[in-house]
Amino acid sequence: MERNREALLAAAAAVFVEQGVQAPIRDIAGRAGVGVGTVYRHFPTRAELVTAVYRHQLDECAALAPQLLREPIAPTEALTRWVATFVEFLVTKHGLGVALQSEDPSLLSLHRLMLEKLIPACATLIDAGVAAGEIDPEVTAYRLMRAVGNLCILGAGYDRADAKDMVARLLTGCRQTRD
Repeated sequence: MERNREALLAAAAAVFVEQGVQAPIRDIAGRAGVGVGTVYRHFPTRAELVTAVYRHQLDECAALAPQLLREPIAPTEALTRWVATFVEFLVTKHGLGVALQSEDPSLLSLHRLMLEKLIPACATLIDAGVAAGEIDPEVTAYRLMRAVGNLCILGAGYDRADAKDMVARLLTGCRQTRD
């Protein structure tokens, strides 16, 4: 049962990247190797499936911060790796912006959930960088994540590579300067 749920979450995430959150449920079921009925047994509505995928990916992103802090790398490198994962999360969520602005009550909490889970994770990395003298103490997790989020709004003439480049430039600007 749990294996089916995990397979469905992975399949839905992949299909959402390719087709957006309005992708046919049969495509998700096919990718997971289960029947459509199995999808609906686990996730009775599309909103529940979108929310579950989003929560799962938020949990993974949040869990990455303490993992990176345990690695023998500089705090700025840990923050850079974590932000790269956050950028991937943001730029691959086709249709998630629409879902986040939906009036569906089960989707209304997604933005708040992102803030509740990811701001503390980002803050631990920034705090480690500040303590090591590598990150400017004026940098806050909320402001950094908001700036990254804004830089990840893709459009005509501005793609994933542009977003990654601009986020890298932003992170360079977050470093503590030595006078």
